[in-house]
Amino acid sequence: MSFDTIPKDLRGLRACLVCSLIKTFDQFEYDGCDNCDEFLRMKNNKDNVYDHTSNNFDGLIALMSPEDSWVAKWQRIGRFTRGIYAISVSGTLPQATLREMKSRGIPYRPRDTSQR
Repeated sequence: MSFDTIPKDLRGLRACLVCSLIKTFDQFEYDGCDNCDEFLRMKNNKDNVYDHTSNNFDGLIALMSPEDSWVAKWQRIGRFTRGIYAISVSGTLPQATLREMKSRGIPYRPRDTSQR
């Protein structure tokens, strides 16, 4: 995702509930999630975009060098692709997605810091 494609109006943005990557709804539908699409399958699937993203998030992190960033390590996004990430994302994943992640051995850490 290019930083030039971030819209000036932040109200239309959504954040992935698994990795907290921020994109527009259309970007998630067209490209999927750069980190999670292997198991969330948002690409070309509006229902999955609605189920696995949230428009209720706080804060923005511009991640340029994931491997060198202490903020990325602190937020547990150091292994993700470069992009814009939310600090906290409110919402819950569908139970079917949680079961699939567990069966694949993918740990799920909720991105909602208001519940800590």
